[in-house]
Amino acid sequence: MATLAALTSAQKKEYMDQALQQAQLAGNIGEVPIGAVIERDGQIIARAYNLRETSQDATDHAELMAIKKACQAVGSWRLERARLFVTLEPCPMCAGAIINSRIAEVYYAASDPKAGAAGSLVDLLSDKRFNHQPRVFAHINETESKQMLQDFFRQIRASQKARKKLKK
Repeated sequence: MATLAALTSAQKKEYMDQALQQAQLAGNIGEVPIGAVIERDGQIIARAYNLRETSQDATDHAELMAIKKACQAVGSWRLERARLFVTLEPCPMCAGAIINSRIAEVYYAASDPKAGAAGSLVDLLSDKRFNHQPRVFAHINETESKQMLQDFFRQIRASQKARKKLKK
């Protein structure tokens, strides 16, 4: 596999900003605000956000949906030379899809200590027993992503608390 040219800090920020915009779209419809974009050869080839609550499908994670769209865009299941930008560290399911689709690089914003599979809980993406290991870059626009997630869950808890009070 050919080595990818390094991205500048500005490029990394721009692609992650695009993923954050996707996360905001998810939050706007009551989904956990996680967004993803896939870049290849200087172009964004896929954008997606969580739709798990809307679809009631456990596999509708931002990363999986972006990978599906990117495969359709390039006409192949192999996403070599592609970079995934996601606002939260991938879970084990998404890490498996990243490995299987041969994504070259993964950039994520916030770590996920409860389900992260890029080093927080487990590190599937660098496990040499798999046939592919993408390069992983963490904490790109981390503050923005964390804040969006914290605000979302704070709002959920406040709504739940208000509903409990009404029942009393």
